[in-house]
Amino acid sequence: MNSPPVKCPPSHFNLLARILHWSMAVLILTMLFVGVIMVSSLTLRPTLVDLHRPLGIAIGLLALVRLGNRLSHRPPPLPADLPAIQKFAALASHWVLYALMLAMPLIGWAMLSAGGYPIVMFGSVHLPAIVPHSPDVYAPLRAAHGLLAYLLFATVLLHLSAALYHAWVRRDGVFAAMARGPRRERS
Repeated sequence: MNSPPVKCPPSHFNLLARILHWSMAVLILTMLFVGVIMVSSLTLRPTLVDLHRPLGIAIGLLALVRLGNRLSHRPPPLPADLPAIQKFAALASHWVLYALMLAMPLIGWAMLSAGGYPIVMFGSVHLPAIVPHSPDVYAPLRAAHGLLAYLLFATVLLHLSAALYHAWVRRDGVFAAMARGPRRERS
């Protein structure tokens, strides 16, 4: 009786995961800079707010696609010699990033809804309010949105630092697993 072949774990993230990762990295970094400039510049604020809303919703939607892909495609394993605390930190930071990529757009949408602001995506496309208009709800949502933005910034910095550590110090293939697909052997 033949047993089924043992499936080896992947050495790289699948193509969709890599495309989503790098696309979202650009969007999130853009969003972080837009957010900083938006709160510090009165002259650029209206233009940046118009950019901030659709970017946030796009990040939230892409995060859902990315999460679905992550749950349906096994990621490559971390190096066996990586200390357990670093493996835990890697796993925890990824789930924190997923949570923030989903929470930030929802909280922003709810905040605008509670503030009675129109949620204009582009042109005449508006999102419906998801919470009733209420200054008592708006204030804590605005505070949460700002606080989570700082947490996202810190988590992105940690993620980037870890990626560079794996690429430049350990040189263990962790960065390459997301940076490119598996190398094809020449015939």
